[in-house]
Amino acid sequence: MENEDDSRATTYTTIAVGPDFRHELEIRRSRFITVLRRSPDEETARSLVHDLRREFHDARHHCSAFVIGPDRMIQRSSDDGEPSGTAGIPMLEALLKRETSPRVTDLSDVSVVVVRYFGGILLGAGGLVRAYSESVSAGLDLAPLVLRRRLRLCAIDVPHAGAGRLENELRGAGYVMADTGYEPQHTVLRVALPDEATAISEARARLASLTAGHLELRPQGTEWVDVPR
Repeated sequence: MENEDDSRATTYTTIAVGPDFRHELEIRRSRFITVLRRSPDEETARSLVHDLRREFHDARHHCSAFVIGPDRMIQRSSDDGEPSGTAGIPMLEALLKRETSPRVTDLSDVSVVVVRYFGGILLGAGGLVRAYSESVSAGLDLAPLVLRRRLRLCAIDVPHAGAGRLENELRGAGYVMADTGYEPQHTVLRVALPDEATAISEARARLASLTAGHLELRPQGTEWVDVPR
């Protein structure tokens, strides 16, 4: 599985945490039921297929696709009995080519299943490709998107007496504060910064200005968080 800490990407887009997002199309009497799920790993993505096979046990097809990881390294699709290349791949391409902002295609950590109830009219290969692609695109139109950003946690050891003042000054400067720790000799303030060299360099300079160079910023681990788009 892709290691998120080693990712080249520092941001990507995914769907918001919450219930599965559903949409249904009827095309020439066939029902296409699209279900989208936030999926940070393959197990979660595959569980969507399993869940929908039980829910729609009488449907002929449960076609699926998913893309996972900040760099979108994990990509899978299944035609589930439809003619080869007419369902899974068009669904995957609908995920991969989705523009989350102008000329940006970075959607990931998403799985989708399209359940088809055959209506008795053959659609042909081209019709199936269009139907499955349009089903996923229509579902994505309804799903709220969020930005995932990799943040670098940085610690600052501050004398207890000055911790509150410094924290307020950092917040006032627009920095995101993470959890605070307390040691016998000092308070540990933690700042969450974009995991980029320029952001860390600027934070070091700001800290030096606020403390006359007496305190230093210690980069620690990273974590991915959802932020408003």
